[in-house]
Amino acid sequence: MTTEVTAPAGGSSIDAATSLGAVSLTVADLGRARAFYERVVGLVTSPRGVGSVGLTASGGGSELVVLHEDRQAPPLDPYGNGLFHLALLVGSRVELARSLRRIADARWRLTGASDHLVSEALYLRDPDGNGIEIYRDRPRAQWPTDGGGAVRMDTLGLDLSDLLGELDGSAGSQPATAVAAGARIGHVHLQVADLAAAERFYCEMLGFDVTVRAYPGALFVSAGGYHHHIGLNTWQSLGAAPVVPGRVGLRSFEVLVPDHAALTRVLDRARAADVDVERLDGEPASPGWPRSPGLPAAVRVRDPFGTAVVLRCA
Repeated sequence: MTTEVTAPAGGSSIDAATSLGAVSLTVADLGRARAFYERVVGLVTSPRGVGSVGLTASGGGSELVVLHEDRQAPPLDPYGNGLFHLALLVGSRVELARSLRRIADARWRLTGASDHLVSEALYLRDPDGNGIEIYRDRPRAQWPTDGGGAVRMDTLGLDLSDLLGELDGSAGSQPATAVAAGARIGHVHLQVADLAAAERFYCEMLGFDVTVRAYPGALFVSAGGYHHHIGLNTWQSLGAAPVVPGRVGLRSFEVLVPDHAALTRVLDRARAADVDVERLDGEPASPGWPRSPGLPAAVRVRDPFGTAVVLRCA
C-alpha cells in the first residue's frame, strides 16, 4: 500500500535538529543478549556497571542500545504497549548488505525484508523477542514524491540476492563482523493502545509532526521533515493495559534535542498538558522548574501507556 508523507504543521513543532539516542532494554539473560547483539547485529560492547552493558558501533561513540539484566522479569508481552522494533540506521547499501551477510553467517532468522521507497530494511528479533530493524536510507533527493511534493512510501519485497550483490568484488572482501562507525538509532516503532492519545502526546505535547496517516492502525511522526523518527501502531495492542514496570522489553528511549532552549520549549508544553516530568539527576523539581536556573541535561516523561521517554540535550 502506497502512503504519502504529509507536510509538517509547523508552529509548536519540536526542533528540526531533533534525533534519537539510546534505546534501553530489559533482558532476561545478559550473556545471551550480549552475544546476539555482538554476533548477529554487529554492535560493540562499551563498559558499564554490573548487570548492564552498552552497545555502540565500531570505533566507539555514543551508546545505541543499553541492555539491563533482570532474570526475574516477566517475559515480553507481544500484545502489550511498548516496543514494536528499534531501528538501526546504517550509512550505505553496502553496510546493509554486510548486515545481511552477518545475520546469514550467524544463521539467525529474518522476520521480514522490505523496500519502503525511501529506505531498505531488514527485520529480526532478539532472543527476548524484541523487534529490530536494520535499514539504510536512500538519499533524500531520491525519495519519490507525488505531484504536490509529498513523499511517497510503500512496503514492497526486498530482493535479498540483489542486496548481497553489493558485496561482489572488493566490498565483499572486507569483514562484516561489526557495524561501521556512524550507525545510529534512526527511529523507534512503538505498540500503543490508542492512536489518538499517542498523537496528543507525541505531536501536540512533544512536538513531532505527523508524516504518515494512511496505514490502517498506525501513525508515523518526525522532526525536520524526516520520513519518521517514531512509528506508532495498534496492530497487536489496541486497548492494551499500561506497561507493566520491570517486564522484559523496552525500558526507555532517548529523544535528543540540540540545546536547553529546545528542551525548555518541550517541557513548557509538558507542564501545560499536566504531564509529569522527572529529573534524572536526583534533584527535586523546584516550583519554578523547568525555567528555574540549573535546568538538567536530561529528564524523563511517560506516554499515556507507560512507555518512558528520556528527553536529553545532544
